[in-house]
Amino acid sequence: MSDQRVAIVTAAGKGIGAACAKGLAESGHKVVLMSISGSAVALAEELGGVGMKGSVLETKDLEALVKLAMDSYGRIDAVVVNTGHGEGTTEYSHGSGYHADDPVERLLLEIDDEDWHRGLDLYVLITIRMARLITPIMQKQGGGVFLNISSFAATEARPASPMSILRGGLHGFSKLYADRYARDNIRMNNLLPGFMMNVELSETAANGIPLGRSATERELAGTAAYLCSPEAGYITGQNILMDGGGNRNIPH
Repeated sequence: MSDQRVAIVTAAGKGIGAACAKGLAESGHKVVLMSISGSAVALAEELGGVGMKGSVLETKDLEALVKLAMDSYGRIDAVVVNTGHGEGTTEYSHGSGYHADDPVERLLLEIDDEDWHRGLDLYVLITIRMARLITPIMQKQGGGVFLNISSFAATEARPASPMSILRGGLHGFSKLYADRYARDNIRMNNLLPGFMMNVELSETAANGIPLGRSATERELAGTAAYLCSPEAGYITGQNILMDGGGNRNIPH
């Protein structure tokens, strides 16, 4: 088995997924990328890796992605589970917190059962499915790391991000997984980004962030690469905020 580190990134065609892929490639990983469009294939070629078209909602595509990684490189050291946004979500770019006259609040009961179930698939079950597929591989090779892309909105319920309550299930699963597989040297953490470089902030929204801006692609790439690196080897089962200080909830 080669010592070359290998990383899978899902939904890697643009935005957060693409930034994570670039950071991992720069840190020495061979990247194996997937997106529903062909852009992940082009990005993988640019970064010296391999890519495929596929949906994170299709188990057969996840299986094909894992097979592509193993056929190409014979190992999987890091997995960045990125999904994008589920149906029924609303981008919240004008501030944070409670607003009594906010029309976004009125959308809550308009989200139908199908969208809630799709959100569960998108935000929670994809990680569970990837863990089922890849954990035996990591056990055999002596370790690995999962990094799930969550959201700062998961720290507290927000009217404009109702589906982020589902990420609480992801965070619970991640802690149980981290506890169970730590002895196998397999780690799992959640990265909770705030507003990223692919979101255009209003002045009000920017003023609600102590740093006064969105994160840059470079900052996101570096953070993801660090959390997937041996240097972060003592970090597992954690929810790591990356929101410019915007979150007002202080964990105890």
